[in-house]
Amino acid sequence: MELSEKDIRENCPHCNSKSQAFEFPLLETKNFRVVCDAHPIIEGHLLIIPKEHVSCIAEYSGELYKEFLNLYQKFSDFLVSEYKAVSSFEHGIFGQTVFHSHVQMIPLGCSPLQIVPEGLDKIHKLKDLAGLKKLFELDGGYLFFSIGENKWTTDVSLSAPRFFRDRFSKALGRPERGNWKRMRENPELLKLAQKDDTATQNKWNVYNKKNE
Repeated sequence: MELSEKDIRENCPHCNSKSQAFEFPLLETKNFRVVCDAHPIIEGHLLIIPKEHVSCIAEYSGELYKEFLNLYQKFSDFLVSEYKAVSSFEHGIFGQTVFHSHVQMIPLGCSPLQIVPEGLDKIHKLKDLAGLKKLFELDGGYLFFSIGENKWTTDVSLSAPRFFRDRFSKALGRPERGNWKRMRENPELLKLAQKDDTATQNKWNVYNKKNE
């Protein structure tokens, strides 16, 4: 049976603005909420989440996409300014554990082979984010990540739940933070996560005020 819009929103943590996912807000706009990841891999880990229940960037309307690009650049600048590096990733349906678009941004600078050690033949250079829409139409999904200004998609045959989250956490030396569901059950990790999120929120507030 197909779920109604009401059922979808009641069962989606990214549709409910009072859920744990929004405990550490950074910015709210007409169509988006930007928040600290409730289970951060590292300080500076944040999410850009559309208010509309859509699966991924490739399903954004023209209006959503335009606003998203502005936010993506704004928070890229923030992470580079405050943490000296920026990467991002999105499971374009493949590997999602929450089926509502949430583009993850994180301070990390590394080789793409640290994220996809299977080899350069398993990653494909992406000119810009607009290319994700075509990939979504052709393949029904994608695995997108970026490091600095460089953007790639990954061979979808590698797809697995939490695909990028597990790999980014390993690259950052924090494999214990890959599985957010296990983090949620670990009081010690949750305490550290809240400390990281508070620090990110404080840095954003200072940065944003300075750059208004």
